[in-house]
Amino acid sequence: MAQDSINRRHFIGGVAGLGAAMQAPGVFAQQLKLPASPLTISIIDVGGALALVQTPLENYAKANPKAVSRMVFTKAPAPELPAKLKAQQNAGRSDIDFVIGGLDVLSAGIDQKLWIELFPRFAAELPKPDDVLLKPALAMHNLGQGQAMAMVYYPSGPLLEYMPDKVKNVPTTAEELLAWTKQNKNRFLYARPANSGPGRTWIMGLPYILGDKDPKDPEKGWDKTWAYLKELGENIEYYPGGTGATMKELGDGSRDIIVSTTGWDINPRVLGIVPKEAKIQALKGFHWVTDAQYMMIPKGVSDEKLAVLLDLVRHMLTPAQQAFTYDEGYFYPGPAVKDVPLSMAPASSQKAIAEFGRPEYEKLIADNPMETPLDPEKMVVAFRIWDEQVGGAKKK
Repeated sequence: MAQDSINRRHFIGGVAGLGAAMQAPGVFAQQLKLPASPLTISIIDVGGALALVQTPLENYAKANPKAVSRMVFTKAPAPELPAKLKAQQNAGRSDIDFVIGGLDVLSAGIDQKLWIELFPRFAAELPKPDDVLLKPALAMHNLGQGQAMAMVYYPSGPLLEYMPDKVKNVPTTAEELLAWTKQNKNRFLYARPANSGPGRTWIMGLPYILGDKDPKDPEKGWDKTWAYLKELGENIEYYPGGTGATMKELGDGSRDIIVSTTGWDINPRVLGIVPKEAKIQALKGFHWVTDAQYMMIPKGVSDEKLAVLLDLVRHMLTPAQQAFTYDEGYFYPGPAVKDVPLSMAPASSQKAIAEFGRPEYEKLIADNPMETPLDPEKMVVAFRIWDEQVGGAKKK
């Protein structure tokens, strides 16, 4: 999910981390040494996932005071981080130890060779993805080319979200949506795909909806998609830099239809940013384009810090910590690993999803195909083409 300005409520309390490495010295590869004294770990969130995983991260520090003295959390927009990391690495001094984010920053980091290889290099120190991850989460994990570990997963979208009191004839096809935007100029909105989960899910889902030549090739297979997005753009006032702005504008009545996902539908209604009565619609020909958030370790961290970070990755994938990722529907469902039912989640998560979840999601998830997003190289291309041909003149 894209970086945004929505303030998130976090769960209080936690489940003790396993801290296996700290309790069982020697579990790591021999070239890595455990820290002689507790370390400060700098964690940067570029996808909004801190809302889901801050408690599990802090649980690790609480369970391992000899390894971690404190965790420092910061946030940044996904498009800005790669250049910052590259500059730090070129200068031989990096102050970022751990990155959590989506395919946007993962893809850019792979393209610029910013990440430490996790697989197969440290396969013995980490959970085996095939054993622990849900099948669609494993497909997302594999997009990381061994340079990241999938942390949370959801079927995502693209979905339309609308206010039923404003939209009486709800578009059910791409053609109907285009016609609606022409009749209701500037009342439809989505955010810049390079910094928005719903935004990138929208452009990756359209080739399936429109029957484009090759949904996996934005350069040569998206002729219908690019033409559609340009025509649609004639009826869009501007493209926000993050998803949060689209939710606020739907909530305050500035827009009537926006692009959404399961999590972005549920959570802003839980928080009162979007009215509870908002509805969702999938367009004819809809395929889910799945999404995930990842854990990445930038090149340049010390061996002793790397030992702790690898153990942190392992801790984050235990069922007890994964149960926190249900949160308040932000990345619904959330867990990337097997056997983490909603009943394991905190009571506040169970209450929020019972009240604001949608019964129709179960059928939508069961009845529609699930596609992985573009691979990292193709995603970078898609973002570039969108920025140049669709959004460049209207960014705000």
